[in-house]
Amino acid sequence: MKVLVTGFEPFGGETMNPAYEAVMQLKVSLKGHVIIKKCLPVVFHESLRVLDSMIETENPDLIICVGQAGGRTQISIERVGINIDDARIADNRQQSPIDAPINPSGPAAYFSNLPIKAMSQAIGDSGIPASVSNTAGTFVCNHVLYGLMDMIAQKYPLKRGGFIHVPYAPEQVAQTPNLPSMHLSDIVKALEIAILTACTTDTDIERSEGTTC
Repeated sequence: MKVLVTGFEPFGGETMNPAYEAVMQLKVSLKGHVIIKKCLPVVFHESLRVLDSMIETENPDLIICVGQAGGRTQISIERVGINIDDARIADNRQQSPIDAPINPSGPAAYFSNLPIKAMSQAIGDSGIPASVSNTAGTFVCNHVLYGLMDMIAQKYPLKRGGFIHVPYAPEQVAQTPNLPSMHLSDIVKALEIAILTACTTDTDIERSEGTTC
């Protein structure tokens, strides 16, 4: 298979983005699967135009977008993208949409069509904490997840896609040690496991990844 994996440029005053750094460290081939590594801008709508162009150019079978989720303790395999932009901070073009639909004519939400529970379990079995996440936020990460699945629904029905959030890297929290972080080598390992699981799993496993609040 050919897999397009994207990270994001730094944003919010950060000088690095562990999603981009980890994606760039991925091998170009994993057990025969070709890995295409790219970077997306942290900009509403422009990120989707860039992603669509990448999909048209590379024609991947799978698309996995990766983003930073500061404060999370685990690798988060996202289940759903919702049709709303509600920015707590500005993007890298100083846009701060509030209660704005991503696609005014689109459905309220899209679910990833990757085997998210199998991916989460495989990462956890390797000793790296991981779980299915039921919210991708309302910033550019959610924007890209929703937009990707909208593209798949409208233009690329044979493709599969989804989104993974990763924690801060240790150097990002050096001055605020109470914030959780994860070594970049573990993030890279987790992404490799997630990619291989997505490439080799057609039907997701049945196990609860629900929450009570």
